[in-house]
Amino acid sequence: MIRKIPPIAAGLLFFAVFGLRAQAGYEVLRGEVWVELEPIYGGYVDREYPLDADTARRRALEEAALNYSAMIYGWTFHYDIGEKARQIPETFELEAVSSIPFGDPGLRATDMEVRELRVRLWTDYHLSETQSRRLQVWRTGTIRSAQAVGHGPPGGPETVSDWLIIKKAALEDAARAAVRTMLRGSERNRPREANGFISLAAFPNYYIDSGRWAASARFRVQITEIIPFAAY
Repeated sequence: MIRKIPPIAAGLLFFAVFGLRAQAGYEVLRGEVWVELEPIYGGYVDREYPLDADTARRRALEEAALNYSAMIYGWTFHYDIGEKARQIPETFELEAVSSIPFGDPGLRATDMEVRELRVRLWTDYHLSETQSRRLQVWRTGTIRSAQAVGHGPPGGPETVSDWLIIKKAALEDAARAAVRTMLRGSERNRPREANGFISLAAFPNYYIDSGRWAASARFRVQITEIIPFAAY
């Protein structure tokens, strides 16, 4: 039997606060981003290597925009869990509900520091009234949290050529791992599929793991549908 898990409110996604504070009637999120000045991604040296401070600052703001988008709007997900014994491949599809573009006036750099070939940038994001309302709705719901680690794609420039694509891929793989961990903890039998919503709870931590970029992240997850193998 297919289980439908009622969503909190149709069309709304969860937002989890990282460094939230209220100022003059609106809310401000705060997050920290580190950027390598001599980065190596996917086995190749970055084409802009070595980065100057202005380029590193721009990259930090681009990454911050990605993180704030994932925190405020999140994604819908469809997960085919897969099973090797039945030759069913695992697939995880994410679709962003909306995004904060680079250059958004609500996104601001506040403090910048260069330390040991790394740029550390603190950013603020000033929420609009609509975003704040979304926040209030999700604060009233029952959302589960999960921590997971994901990895970016392996290979050289012939497979991956953009630093942000690699970090985004690592973050999305961490989201997959978070949903998988949650299903393992709640379902006695492995389901065939699951659908729902997921958002980033705090800025992720990126690092190199066995030559690949990895993202350690905490998420908020709302599973709205679980489909067992018996339904097929």
